[in-house]
Amino acid sequence: MTPDDLLTAYDHQLRTDAEVVRASDVSRDGPLLRAVFDHGGFVSYRDLAGLEGAALDDLVARTIAHFRDGTVVDSFEWKSRGHDLPADLGDRLLAHGFLAEPVETVMIGEASLLAVDVPLADTPHGPVVVRRIEPGADAVDDLTRMLAAQESIFGTGRGPSIASSLAELESGDSEFWIAEVGDRVVCGGRLTPVEGTDFAGIWGGSTLPEFRGRGIYRALVAARARSAVARGVRLIHSDCTDMSRPILERSGLRAVTTTTPYVWSR
Repeated sequence: MTPDDLLTAYDHQLRTDAEVVRASDVSRDGPLLRAVFDHGGFVSYRDLAGLEGAALDDLVARTIAHFRDGTVVDSFEWKSRGHDLPADLGDRLLAHGFLAEPVETVMIGEASLLAVDVPLADTPHGPVVVRRIEPGADAVDDLTRMLAAQESIFGTGRGPSIASSLAELESGDSEFWIAEVGDRVVCGGRLTPVEGTDFAGIWGGSTLPEFRGRGIYRALVAARARSAVARGVRLIHSDCTDMSRPILERSGLRAVTTTTPYVWSR
């Protein structure tokens, strides 16, 4: 598939209700999907239906009012994409009080290209064990350690809660994978198949700074990709940082667009 083919599949399969299927509440306003999750609000859309200028400003203002007056969320994210129009959307969101978070690259590729063996050498602190978190007595402890490690790296305070992650795990909606050295989670991430599409997302990949450069992140990607292939998933997508982009590119994923989260907070 060409990058244009991948971008078309992304726009038409993922930028729909599939993106908010796990929300506790979803409403529509024109082209927008406005969703409430346990960790905050979220706005997405396939496109902005040609809105620009004052009409777009009105939509932004209504969206702020919706989350401010109609929900109890502390913040919400307006997820923009770099190929969307109008080009001045970001400036208009900033003018309405949003803050832009770092730009990430949307990567997409064949799951089979990532499903490779990645040998891992022992660290000075012991061997690296990559495993899937399974439902059961140890799940809460495993998830607590995984999410704490991710929060120490990303530090946004808007990640999923233990309760919602446990619900995802137990329902089978997502797989949670960790890399451990001893009893310490040094890298973790999710695999989330998107029902009714060719896609699964890989999310939350993060390695503690002192364990980087050892192939641990790539091994965790490969483990999730093997599981995705076994589930019949064809395409993997991920929003990645500049640090993880080269790893995914070497695995065969392609950059198709960018995404910038704009965050409004009370």
